[in-house]
Amino acid sequence: MASNQSKIERVIVIVLDSVGCGDAPDAKDYGDEGTNTIGNIAKVIGGINLPNMQKMGLGNLTDIQGVPPTDNAIGAYGRLTEISVGKDTTTGHWELGGIHLEKSFPTYPDGFPADVIAEFEERIQRKTLGNYPASGTEIIKVLGEEHLKTGYPIVYTSGDSVFQIAAHVEVIPLDELYHFCELARALLINEHTVGRVIARPFTGKLGNFVRTEDRKDYSVLPPSDTILDAVSKAGLDMIGVGKIEDIFAEQGLTESNHTGNNMAGIEAIIDFCQQDNHGLIFANLVDFDSLYGHRNNPQGYADALMAFDKRLPEIQAVLRPSDVLMLTADHGNDPTTPGTDHSRERVPLLIMGEPIKQNTNFGTSGFLVRPDRFLKTCQVCIQNVTLCPSQVY
Repeated sequence: MASNQSKIERVIVIVLDSVGCGDAPDAKDYGDEGTNTIGNIAKVIGGINLPNMQKMGLGNLTDIQGVPPTDNAIGAYGRLTEISVGKDTTTGHWELGGIHLEKSFPTYPDGFPADVIAEFEERIQRKTLGNYPASGTEIIKVLGEEHLKTGYPIVYTSGDSVFQIAAHVEVIPLDELYHFCELARALLINEHTVGRVIARPFTGKLGNFVRTEDRKDYSVLPPSDTILDAVSKAGLDMIGVGKIEDIFAEQGLTESNHTGNNMAGIEAIIDFCQQDNHGLIFANLVDFDSLYGHRNNPQGYADALMAFDKRLPEIQAVLRPSDVLMLTADHGNDPTTPGTDHSRERVPLLIMGEPIKQNTNFGTSGFLVRPDRFLKTCQVCIQNVTLCPSQVY
């Protein structure tokens, strides 16, 4: 049972965006057989040093060079397998929030249909560039000069269900870019209901463009209540960090800090943990995915993981006796593969806190067994009951 029968008053869930730990059983259906984001990164770079997550049981989940298994994990650990269809950010986070999607969001490997682009151009009253799947950093290199000359925004997609709009901030100011995204979000409905419309502002001069942290996501509304709604409706604090407010279309949150990078996200998590709040802190640390997974940069990815691991004790140090900390992910994004899209992988779940039974291995399960059970896990603070991994999972 739980170590001291403590009642849980607060749960902190940190999504390490795209940190997968091995291909899912249906990975072949997605072209992702053999992917293993964290395991393959460690192999390619000759080993990775993650001592603090190793203590939580990370090395017990898959073969990670430099992160050995432990016989004395400081909490509970296991691997989760997504049950919803898809491998995108929205699907992964929504499932963590209690929603099981049986139909995936539409994707556009050949770009968006001509009638969709024509209607979008009519609404923004100007032409567009691009309209094909691409890496965000590469497409602004290719089309940036024409964008500067014409003032036309760059529209592109990826392997995910996204309609992305890139623009130089001196050509299309942020407010106008955000307005274009709002118009696109209103347009993309019914058969073209993409998971997210994303503003991708950039700055700099020709040959040296740099994307800014003023990215903004416009997600479709969740089809039903999520854990966020359950927590806030119970009169508790429902706090988002990073792009959580975007992914859930601001639904259910009582407070949010839209941080733009991992280090700012960690600072926000520590700050919220030191405040007098009770409920759920739900955070996304985006750099692993956006800066390194999508750019096929295993060394950068590894450095970001080690930087997070180095700061993990700071988060652990501010936990209260009634807190539970969960580290997990929403999908994979193996940077050692030729493609730059997300990968259909299992993800880790590392849990610690005084109420948690130590050295508990709950094995490999469905994505948190079922979304409703994750909902139950995080609602323990609402139900005022004791958590034991052997019961919940």
